[in-house]
Amino acid sequence: MAASCPLPVTPDLPTLRAKLQGLLRFLKDSLPISNAHTVDFYTESLWEQLIDLPPETVLAALKRSAAEARPSEPRPLMEAERESGISDLSKIFCGTSQKLVNVEGFALAAKYYSLQNLGVCTPFEQLLVALQGNQKQRTGENVKPDEFMNMKKSHEVHTMSELISSIADFCGIKQVIDLGSGKGYLSSFLSLKYGLKVYGIDSSHINTHGAEERNRKLKKHWRVYHTRSRLDVNGLALKMAKERKVQDEIKCKADTEEECNNSAINQEEMSLSGVFPDISDPVIYNIRKKKENIHAQPQREENLCFENVFPLIDFLPINAVEPTSSSQISSREISEANKERKKTTSKSSESNIYSPLTSFITADSELCDIIKDLEDCLMVGLHTCGDLAPNTLRIFTSKREIKGVCSVGCCYHLLSEEFENQHKECTQEKWGFPMCHYLKEERWCCGRNARMSACLALERVAVGHGLPAESLFYRAVLQDIIKDCYGITKCDRHVGKIYSKSSSFLDYVRKSLKKLGLDESKLPEKIIMDYYKKYKPRMNELEAFNMMKVVLAPCIEMLILLDRLCYLKEQEDIAWSALVKLFDPVTSPRCYAVIALKKQQ
Repeated sequence: MAASCPLPVTPDLPTLRAKLQGLLRFLKDSLPISNAHTVDFYTESLWEQLIDLPPETVLAALKRSAAEARPSEPRPLMEAERESGISDLSKIFCGTSQKLVNVEGFALAAKYYSLQNLGVCTPFEQLLVALQGNQKQRTGENVKPDEFMNMKKSHEVHTMSELISSIADFCGIKQVIDLGSGKGYLSSFLSLKYGLKVYGIDSSHINTHGAEERNRKLKKHWRVYHTRSRLDVNGLALKMAKERKVQDEIKCKADTEEECNNSAINQEEMSLSGVFPDISDPVIYNIRKKKENIHAQPQREENLCFENVFPLIDFLPINAVEPTSSSQISSREISEANKERKKTTSKSSESNIYSPLTSFITADSELCDIIKDLEDCLMVGLHTCGDLAPNTLRIFTSKREIKGVCSVGCCYHLLSEEFENQHKECTQEKWGFPMCHYLKEERWCCGRNARMSACLALERVAVGHGLPAESLFYRAVLQDIIKDCYGITKCDRHVGKIYSKSSSFLDYVRKSLKKLGLDESKLPEKIIMDYYKKYKPRMNELEAFNMMKVVLAPCIEMLILLDRLCYLKEQEDIAWSALVKLFDPVTSPRCYAVIALKKQQ
């Protein structure tokens, strides 16, 4: 292992279970809010059913809470309980009606039971220092991934690839398996920049084919970047040499004039005595040497150019260039060395391009059947959807070849829940949630709508990227129209992005009914607009309700991620495991990674 520092201390299993117990107490009364569907807001009278406060009061308090973008320092549980009333939930929710009665306590409790404040996460920089030890990670920071990715993906790939490379160095591993590799951005970057042997596995043949084509373009991009960097360095060296040449000429001219002046004085004195200097005069000798140095500049120029390539060529991927000693080298040797370096770069790029594979991965997948040269490796996943994230952890714990895992999940609404539909017969044995023994014993269930709300981005709302209030309002009113005028209480079909294509509420309703296959001609304009006028004054109720779901989102995500971490803590052969906040949550809301390393054998 490369690092000499011990890995950061992380919370043990009893501590995490205690955190879970407190979180479950809060969520037990809060889940009805998260599980309510915005579409049914007016048809189910959700405000009257769940909230016992004016919408103006709720909205103002929640906006104040969300505006505090900087996370507070984690505080002792008892202190937070005293301030927020968590120890007595009747202070937040009415013990009889279960309605929300204390929005300030609700907001404070939701903030406390979020990942950023509960004190269960390991700081990213602290982990990097421990992994890298005293060695400086060679990241080639000037090679920017945003040259071929959007800003969000660039941020994610740059940060996660540095972490994965550090883990690989720490464990002495060269092979990486990227599950749910998609378009292959992370895989390509790991192979090109860090020289890792990467297999990207995705269930979509279209993604795999696209990744192969992208590899070809990236390889070309990397070669062009290498050539351009080398030319830029040569150009910079040539410019430096020319500037130095001009400075030397100016200095030489000044020195020559000074020496000539001194010589003229000496000659005047000597002429008085009838003595003349001969060709060996030291002044003339010095002038000749300076002129010779000036004419020798082109050769020095070329050597300077070659010598300065290597410190600056560090921009490039590791193994892209193998530097050769260049002191006192001839121009012919320089040319040969440049040709060899091109060959080395080309071969290195070829060997480092990752291998995209198409396969549907489950918890029981046999990797050796998919990857023929499987060896000790790391398993990673950047925004693996639904059950793929927990299955990544299960594969990690069951396969001896996999020595470490770094998984960032997403799409929590696609998780399968063991206790969600207990009345339905199901042969599935391994579920996406829950994973740990404690939540299984509690038979805990979030529900699809709650898991969907866990994907809401509180940090984005806090910086002004609010929810699409009017489009949500239109959809909720439309649902009431469908219920009253067509007798349909539940509509499984989706309206889609009709709001962005509509000029008014009337236009929105007409287009939506047509898409849903309902006869829109039976509804006069007056009836449609009467519904709009009826609910428009209550639009703030919907806005406040959705804001409560946003505030609760980090708590639901906390539950899902703590479940995964506790599962890892329950395994006997895991040496170290942690939750780490990798990304800026405004740029990339699903920003937490589950990381674990196995014990050395």
